[in-house]
Amino acid sequence: MASSVPLKGIELVDCAKANAAQGPTVAADLCGYGQDVATFQQELRQACQQIGIEVTELSDLITEQQVVRQVGGIEIAPDTPSEL
Repeated sequence: MASSVPLKGIELVDCAKANAAQGPTVAADLCGYGQDVATFQQELRQACQQIGIEVTELSDLITEQQVVRQVGGIEIAPDTPSEL
């Protein structure tokens, strides 16, 4: 759900991280910046600096865990619960 007002601070970072894989246009819209991607990116950089995260582009917020979920991985588990 898109924010009705532009997010700031940690809320902006959280929203941007959650939507980073969809690209800057979608992330900007969902974080309340509509089509103003430039302002979104500027505010995101400032918010990241305030909490000590160095970000040069939106994709820097995508973690390895998010990549594994999207790409898929292998599951390592016993065949049955009794074989633990």
